[in-house]
Amino acid sequence: MKHSLAATGLSLSQAQSISNLCNQRVREIDNKLSVVNNASRIVKIDGVDYQETMPNPMPDNVVELLTEKARLSAGQAFLMENMRAKDELLNETRRKKFNFDNIVPFPTRANFELATELDEVEEAWGWDQLTTAEYNEYLEVEAYAAHIGQFIHNRGKLDQLRKELPTMKTLEFIEVESGKKTPVIVRQHHTSDALLALHEELATLHREYEQRVNFFKAKVKNLVTTENARIARVNAEERARVNAINQKIQAEFDSAQKTWLDAEKTAKFEFQEVIEQQIKEIAAYRIQVPARFQPVIDMFITPEK
Repeated sequence: MKHSLAATGLSLSQAQSISNLCNQRVREIDNKLSVVNNASRIVKIDGVDYQETMPNPMPDNVVELLTEKARLSAGQAFLMENMRAKDELLNETRRKKFNFDNIVPFPTRANFELATELDEVEEAWGWDQLTTAEYNEYLEVEAYAAHIGQFIHNRGKLDQLRKELPTMKTLEFIEVESGKKTPVIVRQHHTSDALLALHEELATLHREYEQRVNFFKAKVKNLVTTENARIARVNAEERARVNAINQKIQAEFDSAQKTWLDAEKTAKFEFQEVIEQQIKEIAAYRIQVPARFQPVIDMFITPEK
């Protein structure tokens, strides 16, 4: 903005007063020129002359009047522009905002590291740890145990035979012809003792195979438990490692943030001091009148020296 503000010159109160006086002088000139006409008018009524329009010929000093009006208006415009310029400078300075982030960017925190944890293993993993020979043996003994157990256990074939044998009759009858019963001789080919001995023999075999099956199942379970314990330790170590890294990242960010905030506080205080000083200086500005407008000023006041 163009202005003639400086440490010396007219105060704003002087400028306002002179501006008002310029305005009054211009109005007086306008009043003189506004009534100028080309002729007067006289009305004759009953032999009496009445002046309808007063004669106001062009003043001899019309050039001087117009020149003075222009000079006064120009001087007033100069004073008004500079008074407005001072107000705008004050407002512009008061509107200045402090943004430290534009000077020193706010610190950014590094991305936290994520722990890479292992998944626990399932039972299938444990079976995969057996050797081929072990797994084949498991399949074999599991089959023996299953089939022998199915044969001797409750509701199995041997169990049914043993329950049936004591209640079997040696003679039965069937109806071959209608109304005629035919005897059937029942000849047992098993004895309770023989079936019991067979049950005990098979039970012994079943226990041996089942113990072997349980051995492999226990081994697989222990393998899975041991491996998951190892995985738990590894994951705990990984979490501890990542936590230590992330704590360091956070601590560094907290320190950088505190440093930034302290610097911002100091810079903001200094910024406010500068603004207050600028406002103080602008508030003390006066209007330094250039030579072209000085005659108008001299018409009303003698500038302070």
